[in-house]
Amino acid sequence: MKSNLLKKHAKSFYWASFFLSNNILDKCSSLYNFCRTLDDIVDDDNNLNLKKEIFSKFKKDFESKNLNNQIIKDMWLIVDSENISKQIVIDLFDGIETDLAEKVVINSKKDLLVYSYRVAGTVGLMMSKILRVKNKEALKGAIDLGIAMQLTNIARDVCEDKERNRQYVKHDFPSIREIIMESQIFYENSFSSIRNIPFRSRFSVIVARRVYRKIGDYILKQKNIDNYNKAGKIYVPVFEKIIQTFLSVFDFVKLLFIKNLNYDNQVNHNILEQEINFNERI
Repeated sequence: MKSNLLKKHAKSFYWASFFLSNNILDKCSSLYNFCRTLDDIVDDDNNLNLKKEIFSKFKKDFESKNLNNQIIKDMWLIVDSENISKQIVIDLFDGIETDLAEKVVINSKKDLLVYSYRVAGTVGLMMSKILRVKNKEALKGAIDLGIAMQLTNIARDVCEDKERNRQYVKHDFPSIREIIMESQIFYENSFSSIRNIPFRSRFSVIVARRVYRKIGDYILKQKNIDNYNKAGKIYVPVFEKIIQTFLSVFDFVKLLFIKNLNYDNQVNHNILEQEINFNERI
């Protein structure tokens, strides 16, 4: 039941989830359902004041541990069992709340990275906790992978976001290309951290990273804003997912020979840490 939502709304993640154990998949699905509920509140067609009321109630129910709500109950089971800092979840709420406005415009790299951390870096961090990652540098890599995927989402959803009066990036192809290039930095710096994921779950993350990154390649193939607008929401086709899954085997082997973390994204993390204290979260 939980994984049905994953299958319907998160096709790339669902593809990669085939390589997870049932126990881990169940927890990941509960986390996804929680995040999806927040997204649905913000993206619903209700008027803004009603959405703010629903969002505020859901946040209060979480903070007060209202276990009558199954989605909140499942989320608290994860938070407690995996020793996840409550502050990470609050960061997620803060990020989602950014979109509860008549108009959303992000103009600076710092604001874009902070937003991306809050709505997706937090999810990468919580996922890594579910996967029992302990190394602090590796946890930073998990944040990077979440941010990379969010930047990919932003580059893909410019038209859809425009309809919702949200602008995370300008509606022109050079700006979209720039976001994709920025995402590549985060994808690259997340790679070596994957070696700290327990062996059984490692391949799933490698596949998810490859497949999601490929969305950016398909966006760049549009070459101009007219083609981009006509393409609609871009997904990775099944044949490409099969290819990327096969190539993930080579990534898996490559990671076996990496002895030390090659983390080199401190410039971007310095920007983030102007607002986010990662030591309180990882």
